[in-house]
Amino acid sequence: MTPSTSPLPERSAPASDLASRYTKVRQASIGLAAGLEPEDCVIQTIPEVSPTKWHLAHTTWFFEQFCLIDRADSYRAFNEQYLYLFNSYYQTVGAMHARPRRGLLNRPLLSQVLDYRERIDAAMLALIGSRGDDAELAFLVTLGLNHEQQHQELMLTDIKHVFFTSPLGPAYTPSPAARRASPQPLSYVERPGGRFRIGHDGGGFCFDNETPRHDVLVDDHALGDRLVTNAEYRELVDAGGYREPKLWLADGWSRLQADDWSRPLYWSDDLGREFTLSGWQPIDPAAPVAHVSYYEADAFARFAGARLPSEAEWELAAAAAKVEGNMLDQKTFHPRAADDAAADGAAERAADDTREAAPVRQLFGDVWEWTASPYTPYPGFEPLAGSLGEYNGKFMANQMVVRGGSCVSSADHLRATYRSFFYPHDRWQFLGFRLARSR
Repeated sequence: MTPSTSPLPERSAPASDLASRYTKVRQASIGLAAGLEPEDCVIQTIPEVSPTKWHLAHTTWFFEQFCLIDRADSYRAFNEQYLYLFNSYYQTVGAMHARPRRGLLNRPLLSQVLDYRERIDAAMLALIGSRGDDAELAFLVTLGLNHEQQHQELMLTDIKHVFFTSPLGPAYTPSPAARRASPQPLSYVERPGGRFRIGHDGGGFCFDNETPRHDVLVDDHALGDRLVTNAEYRELVDAGGYREPKLWLADGWSRLQADDWSRPLYWSDDLGREFTLSGWQPIDPAAPVAHVSYYEADAFARFAGARLPSEAEWELAAAAAKVEGNMLDQKTFHPRAADDAAADGAAERAADDTREAAPVRQLFGDVWEWTASPYTPYPGFEPLAGSLGEYNGKFMANQMVVRGGSCVSSADHLRATYRSFFYPHDRWQFLGFRLARSR
């Protein structure tokens, strides 16, 4: 199996650096699960949620399958049954256990999965030590580490849903999220249209769906200078927006009625509290609204006399911004209100960029931002060769692009060109939005 050339790094890092990063990322997953009990790690509450135990095993399967089995001389599978149990969706590799039934896997035990990780880690570090200067192997390891960081985020969003479903409402972390006294006013940043280029430029790692870099035409527009807050979204709820069909796309209205939506996923019936990774907490009115579907974001935009930005509009605004904000590294595990000091820094960094007329805040972290763009291939897109071509390309239908990462995304995993995607009805992720207007 050989990757396509577009995402390969221009120059491979030394094997020692690759081994160090491998160890750091792999240990971070164990750290995120360290405070959980074995009983916490086996539950699946909805088909979209996978048990923590499965995440720990699947990310290990990825390295075993695509690095050790495919590239290591004389390597024999740790356990042939694991190749079936922990494959996710790689049909070209072989059969797999059904996704909605991952919570029924009482075996292997969590302790056995942790042993599996240790054994594969030892084999991987030996492989990196002997062949880490191989550019294709270095790319596969780097891809696997970025894949694991995606699953670290999923571990947290999934355990949040598991704890929310429990009548006891347990907390993952005892630290409550920081709060502001009142929301800051929303303003719009005017941005000129024109012909621009978006997509990854080939320097360093990226996923294949970020390529190729290409031209886009963008009209004059304005972007909300920050994310939409809980207080603002509450206005839609209080105004009876969930009972007003003219605000909703047809599929959204059908989903609302079928699933009895009346508020964001983790809000309480009385609209005063929300479930967080610190358990039930008072809703912070100034924090970004989270856990809303694309349909809800679109309905609010219509309610507010605005729209959602396109992914090109978002990327052009983010291109001059530093990847900083409220992310996994801060360990708040919850969206926070826009930081005025961070906005001042963004203005200084963007002073010599003709595209940046004023600061656009909260571009990275807090919540993934729904865009109005369907998840489709860029012009000239070519997926990775072999089985890894299934990583992104085959999902390019019926989903919407989200941008910017969330409060449980790693900072070194994000960039302005990063494209993620979800179905328009998804809510269990940290999903929010900002507004845009045409001019």
